Amino acid sequence: MDKDITETTFNQLLVAINFNLFSKIVAELELDKYTKKLTTKRLFQILLYGQLESVSSLDSLSIDVSNKSDLKKEIDLDSISASQLSRRLRDIPPVIFEKIFNQIKLEALAKRGSNFYRNNLGQLNIIDASTVSMALSNYPWADFRSTKAGIKIHTRIIYDGDIMPDKVEITPAKGADKTKMDNLIVQDTDTLHVFDRAYVDYQGFDNYCNAGILFLSRLKSNAKVKVLKSETVIIDGQEVKDSTVLLGDKKQDKQMYNILRILEIPDRENPGSKVRLITNDFEHSAALISRYYRDRWQIEIFFKWIKQHLHVKVFYGHSENAVKSQIFTALISFVLLTLLKREANTDKSLFKVLKYFRACKFESLKAFIKKINRPPSRTSKGRRVIDYEKIYQLTERQVMAGETELLYSTEFNPVIL
Repeated sequence: MDKDITETTFNQLLVAINFNLFSKIVAELELDKYTKKLTTKRLFQILLYGQLESVSSLDSLSIDVSNKSDLKKEIDLDSISASQLSRRLRDIPPVIFEKIFNQIKLEALAKRGSNFYRNNLGQLNIIDASTVSMALSNYPWADFRSTKAGIKIHTRIIYDGDIMPDKVEITPAKGADKTKMDNLIVQDTDTLHVFDRAYVDYQGFDNYCNAGILFLSRLKSNAKVKVLKSETVIIDGQEVKDSTVLLGDKKQDKQMYNILRILEIPDRENPGSKVRLITNDFEHSAALISRYYRDRWQIEIFFKWIKQHLHVKVFYGHSENAVKSQIFTALISFVLLTLLKREANTDKSLFKVLKYFRACKFESLKAFIKKINRPPSRTSKGRRVIDYEKIYQLTERQVMAGETELLYSTEFNPVIL
């Protein structure tokens, strides 16, 4: 990002976007052929503002554009009606926003440094889908259930200590997750794909093994397993069974051809039960495989983050174009915020970056960086949570040891441990 202090933080946020590519797509699709006022670029800027400010509706966006002088100046537009925004959202194909998402995502990935995951693995891809429910009467194209509509956001993220959305497909919610699996797999022998039980497919597993594609998943409880060899290893003080196996039922002609590996790990949340992980990665240790699967929750964190802090649960328009454009604009917003965080060289959370951006969006980038990195003015440790159980245990040990004089002292404070 250019650090020109004469430009606002909002303007500098957009520096990462290749607007030459943007203009080329607009020209190829003739998106602005009959448009003078609400150009595709202005619509994109308004949608991006709506995401970063979590603006609730097109009416609210229209009011902001018409009444906030800084925003008017930023997008060079005096006013716009909600109906104009709605028509443009309905008519513009989401492919332009998808291409911009792919462009800035590649730029963000290119700026990554060395990290634990790339040093030990190459790349960790996590795959999952998140469903957004909608009213069937408003979204008939997204028919899901008898009384509901819904979409699925099929997502692949790259995790290397930070989360980066890498590939997204948006479909009606009806249909199994694994039907989109092949579209989210990367043909790279140095990449491990992690996903949950919804994607388990024996034929697919054989295909991935044959192509040298690494995967890691959790095995369904009713899976037929033929153990070929087994050993016990210790991970974090727990015994873990590490086995080579064949999956499937040979009698039903559904047994896999390729040998896989199963790790049976004690489930800390359900004592007495075990988590069974299935993988074709025989190179990495059981401890690393276990860690990689735990990282699968990062995609759940990603879905939760964009739903809580951006605007993807309620849509500005009812058309398929409007819904997909809004989601891709949310993804662009997420990537831009990660780039802004790196530009500010801050260890604050992405949500903190978003909060500071909202406060400083029309100030200079220099002012934003100065404020987000300003040391706290308070020296107080804040209100402490009292650990009563720890206090009781310490007091009990003192009494058992005969150290009771302190308990009767006027200076005794059991909260100070």
